[in-house]
Amino acid sequence: MSAADGNKLAVEIAGIKMKTPVMTASGTCGYGLELLDFVDLNSLGALVVKGATLEPCPGNAGQRIAETPAGALNAIGLENPGVGVFIDNILPALRRYDVPVIANIAGRTVDEYAELARRLDATAVAGIEINISCPNIKAGGLAFGTRPGSAAEVVGAVRRASGKPIITKLSPNVTDIAEIARAAEAAGSDALSLINTLVGMKIDIKRKQPALGNIFGGLSGPAVRPVAVRMVWQAARAVKIPVIGMGGIAAAEDALEFIMAGASAVAVGSATFADPQSIELITQGLRAYMREEAAANIGELVGAAWPPA
Repeated sequence: MSAADGNKLAVEIAGIKMKTPVMTASGTCGYGLELLDFVDLNSLGALVVKGATLEPCPGNAGQRIAETPAGALNAIGLENPGVGVFIDNILPALRRYDVPVIANIAGRTVDEYAELARRLDATAVAGIEINISCPNIKAGGLAFGTRPGSAAEVVGAVRRASGKPIITKLSPNVTDIAEIARAAEAAGSDALSLINTLVGMKIDIKRKQPALGNIFGGLSGPAVRPVAVRMVWQAARAVKIPVIGMGGIAAAEDALEFIMAGASAVAVGSATFADPQSIELITQGLRAYMREEAAANIGELVGAAWPPA
């Protein structure tokens, strides 16, 4: 970053101050420490870490990832060591870096979400992302994110359990994203993130069986980007809280689409599988665009594609 760039990319999401609007997407970069050979964590806008459950979770059995045209299906199933290990062993290591750490939580019941939020409330995490949209688990997750009432129930319980900024991660597997977005906002969410993966399936024609052990998986990658941009547009126009856009972002031009659709920040996920440095490259591309457009700050571009009021 040159001195002339100043802090043009700095943003604040629900009180979380970020040097840039580009963050990791939960579930795609582990806990961030896995990127250390490739990325300066201090350069990230925020680090959204792998989803945590109350107890250790082994994830799904069988094949978990399958490539698709312009994307990938995954059915990891929230494999993680449990929130206690995250708080005691992983979070202290992340505190060495000057980057906001956002915890992602997933419960099987409303009470589990609330307990996870309580456990994290006294820690150094900058915020909590509520995953009510994971399509790869047998209980919880997507079941809460497809109906306004159940989404609001989870958000309300987390709100009462924690004073941390709350970000609700929404599912694209709904008919009216604006309705879900408004319900999460009314229940106390400070920001929204979307989209999680689209439910999909691949058949292994040699085995004559589903390719994934879980049968269904979540589709991510460039294939979902037009859907994600459309849903960010709809959600951002339906609420007053900030929206974090994600879904197939692999270049600065992709990130700009989301920002102009109404996202105040963006998260990069599956692109890091192919290039762990993609987040830094996207950030550099945003800086170059700002210089070319003589933009004073990235906020000028949020919702730039919206029709005049």
